[in-house]
Amino acid sequence: MQINRRNLAVSALAVGLLSALPAVAGSADEMAVARNLEAFRTAQIAADAKAFDALCAPELSYSHSDGRVEDKATFIANATAGKSKVLSLDYKDPTIRVVGTTAIVRFHWLGEAQSVADGKKTSTNLHILMNWQKQGDTWKLLSRGSTKL
Repeated sequence: MQINRRNLAVSALAVGLLSALPAVAGSADEMAVARNLEAFRTAQIAADAKAFDALCAPELSYSHSDGRVEDKATFIANATAGKSKVLSLDYKDPTIRVVGTTAIVRFHWLGEAQSVADGKKTSTNLHILMNWQKQGDTWKLLSRGSTKL
């Protein structure tokens, strides 16, 4: 096979996408949770209310590192309000453990955002714990907690 720029770009993109997903042992449920985790990260970057609505359980309890706790409606409203823009967001070293209809997900969050009002940039370095619940045949985010590092 002859390597050209297009083949190289496609290969680089594929490697990048695969490396964004956590190293998972490979069960179908673990892979489904991994896909939802990446979809959630992407929704955070895009401030995508429709994606959040699809990914989050109606009973969502979303805890921030400053102690605020939000239900699903409040989380989505605040995450998509347009007060800040995500410049970068990385979920480092994710682990997924499926126990029955529950998945325990942990990762190291590294992010940078910029305030729309004043342009001020802030960095976040957190440890995240998410609990995903299988509802029917779909995994939904049930709860999330974070701790500043």
